[in-house]
Amino acid sequence: MPKEFKLPETEEGTILFNIDPIIIKDHYEIDYIHSYAQDSPFFAGLSKGKLLGSRCTACNYKYATPRSHCMQCGQKTEWFELPLEGSVHTYTTCYFGSEAFLKETPFTLILVEFPGVDTFLLSRLVGARPEEVRIGMPVKARFLRLSKFRATDVYFVLPEEAPAR
Repeated sequence: MPKEFKLPETEEGTILFNIDPIIIKDHYEIDYIHSYAQDSPFFAGLSKGKLLGSRCTACNYKYATPRSHCMQCGQKTEWFELPLEGSVHTYTTCYFGSEAFLKETPFTLILVEFPGVDTFLLSRLVGARPEEVRIGMPVKARFLRLSKFRATDVYFVLPEEAPAR
């Protein structure tokens, strides 16, 4: 006769939010290994305190975000350095956020406009109260000291708050 085997059990239960259909809380965590591929120079630039945009090699359309090909004409793009100062094109105040930004709520997201660039860069505005933010106000880029190679490595502040890097 085979030996009986029983899995050990704990006193931990599962939080049930709904019965039909069953909805439970379940923690999920995983590590990903991925490549930024053609966008790698953008993230490398952030780690060096630089903002890189993409310029079309054919029609000269300028993007404030990474693009390998022009969305206007389909041709390849090349990297160019964006200025570290721009202005607020528009903004929103976020009262809810993902776990990464929950402690910062409310926080302000801005679309940064750069002179001579055709698109905008989405980023956070740090150090300004929501009621102080205005369309057209000048902002200056700052970078995390220890890069995480994420788009959130750059954020913006009001110019008088941004010392030289």
